[in-house]
Amino acid sequence: MIIEKNAVVTFHYTVAETGQEPMESSKDSQALSVLIGHSAIIPGLEAALLGKQAGDHVEVTVTPDQGYGERREGMTQRIPKKLFKNAKLAPGMQVVLPTETGPRAMTVLKVGLSAVDVDLNHPMSGKSLDFTVDVLDVRAATEELGHQRRQQVEGVLARLAGGHGVGPGSDGGQQLGQPRRMCRALQHP
Repeated sequence: MIIEKNAVVTFHYTVAETGQEPMESSKDSQALSVLIGHSAIIPGLEAALLGKQAGDHVEVTVTPDQGYGERREGMTQRIPKKLFKNAKLAPGMQVVLPTETGPRAMTVLKVGLSAVDVDLNHPMSGKSLDFTVDVLDVRAATEELGHQRRQQVEGVLARLAGGHGVGPGSDGGQQLGQPRRMCRALQHP
């Protein structure tokens, strides 16, 4: 089967900033499975996978405009420390907080007594990324599309009811673990 919209693709990847050593690889762990055409991964990587099939090897450089965008000045914000629960925070740490539009990755700039200054630029913004991908499996989506539609409907209903649409597992600030950092970062911002 060819990779196209609504296909579920399972692949191993290695990623590095252009000209740098790899920062993460799934080769020694579980392969990543994504639903194509639904913003599950960054646009440049998704575009490079379209038309490929199981067994293909793909090498692509994703530029900031097809990845996480350029860094934007003025993207800092002061957030009440209580939103981070009991997380031990330090400058440079990457954290994820739930927002009305879903989880948001940010970088801690300064930790005060009652507030935390964060940079809201995606940690990978402004960077070109080199991906090496081995496509393991491609199949038609079945339950994934039904699950995605249920999540969309539940999100709309929550917003209509005055909720924030924050899903399960949103327990305030949580540190992005090194082994899973790019898996989360692969998600479309």
